[in-house]
Amino acid sequence: MCAKMAFQHQAGTAMECLSIPITLQKEVCGDQMRCGFKIGGGIDQDFNKSPQGYTDNGIYVTEVHESSPASRAGLRVHDKILQCNGYDFTMVTHKKAVSYIKKNPTLSLLVARKGVTSS
Repeated sequence: MCAKMAFQHQAGTAMECLSIPITLQKEVCGDQMRCGFKIGGGIDQDFNKSPQGYTDNGIYVTEVHESSPASRAGLRVHDKILQCNGYDFTMVTHKKAVSYIKKNPTLSLLVARKGVTSS
């Protein structure tokens, strides 16, 4: 049941699911803060066109750079970000998610991970 709830979630509906807490402290790289991961998805994106085959409009981790803060914190490709610093990522546009991730030096994430938080 949790797998369907987390990975086929319809934005705007309640969801109950186990989650993994991840705290990511960004690194200073020149005049920018570096976290070392990329995301895909969002309520403004068509998940049917996702090259990763995602099944809903959630925000998903699509890339984690080796030896990055994200890698050291335990973030993995295909993790679904449910919250970032308490902000609900299940009903967010891609642009808003990127903006929110960029503006905070520390990210307290809740993620769902297939095979760990779901079957």
